[in-house]
Amino acid sequence: MSYLLGIDVGSTNLKAVLFGTDGRVVAKRDVATECCHPDPAHPEWAVWQPAQIWEGIAQSVRAVTSAVAGGEILGVAVTGMGMDGVPIDKAGNWLYPFISWHCPRTAAQQAWWLEHIGADEQFARGGNQVWPFNTALRLRWMQEHEPAILSKTHKWLLIEDFVNFMLCGETATDYSMASTTLLFDQRTRTWNDDFLQRSGIDRSLLCDPLPAGTLIGRVHQAAASITGLKKGTPVVLGGHDYCCGCLPTGAFEPGVLLDVLGTWEMVVSALSQPVLTPEVQRMGVLVDSHVARDRYTVMGATVAADMLEWSKREIGLPSSSSSCVDESTSEWARLIDLASQSPIGSNGVFFLPHMSGSFCPVLDPTSTGAFVGLRNITGRGDLFRALIEGLNYQFLEIIRAFGQGLGVRSDKIVVIGGPTKNPLWMQNKADVTGIVVEVPALEEAVPLGAAILAGIGTGVFRDEQDAFSHVYQPGKSYVPDPQAQAHYHELYARYEQLYPTLKTFIQKTEPVTQTAL
Repeated sequence: MSYLLGIDVGSTNLKAVLFGTDGRVVAKRDVATECCHPDPAHPEWAVWQPAQIWEGIAQSVRAVTSAVAGGEILGVAVTGMGMDGVPIDKAGNWLYPFISWHCPRTAAQQAWWLEHIGADEQFARGGNQVWPFNTALRLRWMQEHEPAILSKTHKWLLIEDFVNFMLCGETATDYSMASTTLLFDQRTRTWNDDFLQRSGIDRSLLCDPLPAGTLIGRVHQAAASITGLKKGTPVVLGGHDYCCGCLPTGAFEPGVLLDVLGTWEMVVSALSQPVLTPEVQRMGVLVDSHVARDRYTVMGATVAADMLEWSKREIGLPSSSSSCVDESTSEWARLIDLASQSPIGSNGVFFLPHMSGSFCPVLDPTSTGAFVGLRNITGRGDLFRALIEGLNYQFLEIIRAFGQGLGVRSDKIVVIGGPTKNPLWMQNKADVTGIVVEVPALEEAVPLGAAILAGIGTGVFRDEQDAFSHVYQPGKSYVPDPQAQAHYHELYARYEQLYPTLKTFIQKTEPVTQTAL
């Protein structure tokens, strides 16, 4: 038997998944990712320890390789989170922990970047929003606070590239990971010399960017000993997690919209060329290079399932440790049943899903959530249904903005993630948008995308389309109900008025600090 290995470096878990060449999971294992706060003087600072990242990955890989003794692993590729990096010296020793995306220490560097380079120019060249955890800001923080360490640094490795280095000793990055740094030019797909010069960042610290799916090396003996991988196993460049998720779902082709649904909802579409206009920048999206050859991605993200968890915890819904991503648990099954009994429009209740601010297509981190239309007959099912409808109105806002600002027209929505087990949410998404929603029968779509890249890099698959034809597993489709769609067309027009109407009130309302009596 022949296999492909996908490694996923996530904020929650360090995961190894072994797939057959048909995309089916053969074995998987994960180890918790440990976010640390080691500096007593700055307890809010957050880091990942390189030893824990590598040892956790090695432990996960060893577990899956031991499960298929006798089979041949044709290649391995790594995916996961972006931005976080580690400095290593010429001997390959790490010199400082990964500064986690949770860490607030780079607020001053973000302000510097916005003043000296600016949000508009940054997007026009790199497709980035300037967030405090972008890679370049960590490098500037090191310049200012740890210059001695930076002077010893040979390479700054993004977290996936660090795992590749530990596997095969080679330093490289792919276009999608380079896109997260603030230092990559999307039009030329090279490092931006102008930004490097203005920020004072040494180009030699950065790995050469290459297309995802490029064979960069082979597992060396030290890595083989700790992981159980055979020495000489090909190591292929993977890429950013949501981009990898596009490969087994078909969302590398324009016209297919990928909805990665969980605590956050990431809406992803493929582009043939980068669209880097001020209008798109104001939507709060990212335009990055894709892991698919000759493609770009546009991604808009908003908080989603976290609000359902909040509703269950805080407004009288049954308490349980179960997650809203699984409707089979008794508490969530009852809630879904109650919401299903509420009519279209939730008996007049609307929900503005800005409880963590708004990021796309309305870029306003100061906005807040709201229920509107409450009466003394409003029930728990009305509130829960209003939450789902509000999240899907927000989703419709994003895909309409994609169409207006980017010319993206979608004829199919493919949804992956835990909440796909919630049939009410999925059917309502189809009814609100008027587009067929498909939930494929795929396990572990993101590491499968990495495994596909390993297959492309080793010749198992000719290209992305060939891989997709081998691994895709159709699942359940939710078709819009014409009557429900007509109702939601009218209700959405009312939803669109919520944020503009409430915006002035929100801006004038200061939070009240409760004091002891």
